[in-house]
Amino acid sequence: MAVLEIKKSQLIIEKQAIGSAFIPAHKFKANFLEYYERYVELNKRKGNRHLFNSLIQIKLFIDRDFISPIDITENFCKRFRQFLLDKYTGETPGEYYSRFKWVVNAAENEGYFQINPTSKVFAKSNPSVKLKENLEIDEYLILLNTPCINEELKAAFTFSCYTGLRWVDVKKIQWKDIHNKVLTTRIIQAKTGRPVTITLHPIAKGILEKQKLKANGCNNNDKHVFSIPSADGANKTLDQWLNLLA
Repeated sequence: MAVLEIKKSQLIIEKQAIGSAFIPAHKFKANFLEYYERYVELNKRKGNRHLFNSLIQIKLFIDRDFISPIDITENFCKRFRQFLLDKYTGETPGEYYSRFKWVVNAAENEGYFQINPTSKVFAKSNPSVKLKENLEIDEYLILLNTPCINEELKAAFTFSCYTGLRWVDVKKIQWKDIHNKVLTTRIIQAKTGRPVTITLHPIAKGILEKQKLKANGCNNNDKHVFSIPSADGANKTLDQWLNLLA
């Protein structure tokens, strides 16, 4: 009965607080990191690493275990954004800061802020000034003639070169995605909402034919075309393979 009375009192306070700037003590998180962690836990999605990583970065930035909501000011947001820009290139700093803004916006709606400190501090990307090296024809030919520890990975890498697909996209390809000379990818076009299709280069098509022979004709359309390891394992094998060229 005592617990029920406490719950009843809390619900009454919550009801009366609606529309006001008052946050009931039993719901208020004095440590904004606790609010952040709770938000990440409730909103985590498979493959959405940016939200969780933004929490890691905010902890690294403040370098302590406690920060009050009152300390999350516009100047704090600017310094955190610059911290990300100094640390990362490309879209990463903008993605992490955008997730931070999500959390602050949610906190504002719950009464933690009367004025949103991120409203005038926008996310920014950090284009890399370093030009990436391209794989030239002579290097590519040497690479093909170099024995690889994992021939399956070598086939997937070569297929990637002739389709422009990333490792993560090649790994997902199933036999049902291929019809004659056309590959239907899992990449959805923003404009049409339809998957991207690729007309296969003869060499890419030849790689698929070899893969089918290795799979004994492969009557299972749901089976993946390439049996390749995890990202870490693939990167390690690729590094070993490339070191053989040195």
